[in-house]
Amino acid sequence: MIKLTGRLVCTSVYEADLVRQYLPEHKRLTKEEFGCISFEVTETTDPLIWKVEELFKDQATFDAHQNRTKASVWGNETSTIAREYEIFEVE
Repeated sequence: MIKLTGRLVCTSVYEADLVRQYLPEHKRLTKEEFGCISFEVTETTDPLIWKVEELFKDQATFDAHQNRTKASVWGNETSTIAREYEIFEVE
């Protein structure tokens, strides 16, 4: 399995509002993807930072998710927001 953990870090209220606007649909679509085991993006006590936890069946399904995300409305609208992620394989 492939696990991603980290943070989505906004630099302004405008960026945070973009996340709040587009995240619900992004979460819905991701959870429907083949190979998605879990997908959580939760706001932290800092309103500009979200905690991100993803788990996918294997590298191929994770790669498909990444490709879909980059081409999505979410990917386009939030592309300038910093992502601080670690990605690793788990058993």
